[in-house]
Amino acid sequence: MQTLVLADDRYHPAHVARTGLGALGDCGFTFDWIENAGDWSAERMAAYPLTIFVKANNVSAQDDRKWMTPAIETALLDYVRAGNGLLTIHSGTAGYRDTTILRSLLGGVFVQHPKQCPVTVQPQADHPLTAGSAPFTLVDEHYFMEMADAPVDCFLHSISEHGVQPAGWTRDEGAGRVCVLTPGHNAEVWLHPAYQTLIQNALRWCAQQM
Repeated sequence: MQTLVLADDRYHPAHVARTGLGALGDCGFTFDWIENAGDWSAERMAAYPLTIFVKANNVSAQDDRKWMTPAIETALLDYVRAGNGLLTIHSGTAGYRDTTILRSLLGGVFVQHPKQCPVTVQPQADHPLTAGSAPFTLVDEHYFMEMADAPVDCFLHSISEHGVQPAGWTRDEGAGRVCVLTPGHNAEVWLHPAYQTLIQNALRWCAQQM
């Protein structure tokens, strides 16, 4: 399935996501990339049944101006409601605390994180999105989230010396699907076999293949 990836911002270079998604190999999904928000349009996105959102609220790594506007938020909402999928990973939740429409669409946004530390990723047992995965611990940014009022199905938690946070959830929006995974500042997290499985499960769920 042809999949659009929105990536690259001041603190999260696109090569991390490229490394992680590239390691999936022949997973049934192929990826086209937008790394500058100026290249995005609702019309271009509409050509893809699935979008991966790993871009904080910067135009690009070289341009830290905010790019999210109410019109873009509405376009993302309409895209999902029309039956498409949106998978948001790590930085795709960052810098959007004041974006009311997007926060509701995602089900929650990043608030802050302590200094990088060992973080345990704990999948919920017997959940379709965690099938084949397992708990693991790696150094990462432990994302603390502010959840919206929108109902979510949480299947993953992150645990560190700083506490426990929701780290993976799904929600339906109209005819489409949204999934959020918060781990993944470092390539080592993306490349961990248990996280690779979670990403593949999330891709299939967002694409309505499970």
